[in-house]
Parts: sequence; structure tokens; C-alpha cells
Amino acid sequence: MTDASPRYALYYAPDASSALWSFGSKLLGYDALSGQSLDHPDSLGNFRERWSSLTTEPRKYGFHATLKAPFYLIDSQDEKALLRAVDNFSKVTRCFSLPVKAANIGPFIALKPSSSAEKINALASEIVNHFDHFRKSLTAEDRERRLQSPLTDRQIAYLDLYGYPYVHEEFRFHMTLTNSLHIEDREPVLTCLRSLFEAEVGNTEILINRLCVFRQESPQERFRIIHSADFV
Repeated sequence: MTDASPRYALYYAPDASSALWSFGSKLLGYDALSGQSLDHPDSLGNFRERWSSLTTEPRKYGFHATLKAPFYLIDSQDEKALLRAVDNFSKVTRCFSLPVKAANIGPFIALKPSSSAEKINALASEIVNHFDHFRKSLTAEDRERRLQSPLTDRQIAYLDLYGYPYVHEEFRFHMTLTNSLHIEDREPVLTCLRSLFEAEVGNTEILINRLCVFRQESPQERFRIIHSADFV
């Protein structure tokens, strides 16, 4: 693979007409469907002026929840085959609701399940397995880069099996809203985001009703939604 090869990811992302999509995309300052930069909400208050610097990492990926982490296509597969497989998978997958809340996950803030995550965990595991034959194996350099993070033996085993350490029982559904934050910012930012989420979205249950294909043309570019398929 080269820097000219695109990467793909299988993500959950809300419908572009939804309040949830507007909320997440404006927070990140990027709409991954249109590819356009967006202004951050004025209601971020004291954080408004430096909000762009607090969201640099999630902005690269767009508002989403990872179901299968970014990967390069194996040589025997192409984009059309991947999109066709996503359509076929979605035709036999049922949608469901998932209660969420804004919460700390380590040093960053994300939307995460506020009750049982059994259904979304099972869906993520199924997607990881079902689409793994599209994934090119990690290079030695990519594997070494991943190992710079502290990983358990199980996570390292998953890294070698799936190219990503946080799958199956290591998976945690989340929709990232910030970078890693300085400890002094975490609680006031969380309070701000909870208030904004309530005002802008209101409903704490999100509908897991589609599978989206995101593509990154090169490492320097942001991910874009190129395809989505609704569940039944």
C-alpha cells in the first residue's frame, strides 16, 4: 500500500437530516458527508474561542462511532465489492435504539451507552468478523505504531488478528466529541456538552439504523462518507 491508497472504515453515523448529526458535526467543525468545515456552536460559551484546538483529532474522522476501524483494502477486493457487501449485510440487520449520554472516557469526552450495550456490542463483533476478508494486513510499521500504546496481551492478539486491538469484548461504543483534555478542562467541558446535547438533541436514545462507509483518500485528508445502507 502507498500514501495514494485510500483507507476505508465502517462506522455508524446518524442521518444527515437529524439533530444528532448537526450536533456532532458542528462540535467537530466538520461535516463528513459534504466534506465542508463548519462553525462551532456559539453556545460553547467560554470554550468557544479555543474549541477548534480541543477537537483536532476527532475532526479528522468526522462524527461517528467505530464499528470496524480504518483499513486498506486487500488486493483481491475493490470498493464496489465492499459497498455491495455493506448493502447485503444491512438488508438482514435490524435497527434498534441505544440510550446514550455525554461522559468521560479516560481523558476525552464522547457519547457512550447509558444502559445495556449488549446489542451494539454484538453488532460490532459481527461486523468485525463479517468484513475482515476485505482488510489488508497491518504492515510491520503500523503494528509497531499501535504497540506504542499500552495494550494487554488480549488486545495485542486482536491487533494481530484484526488489525485493531479494541474488538469483541474490548470494544466500547463511543462517539468522540473532543481530543484528550487537560484534567482541569474535563469537568467543565463535560458540563457544557451535556447541556448542549440536551438543548440541541434532547432525545437521549439514538437509532442504530445504518452502516456507513467512510473513505480517506490519503493520510493528510479527512474521512468522508461515501456510502450508507439502512438496516431493516
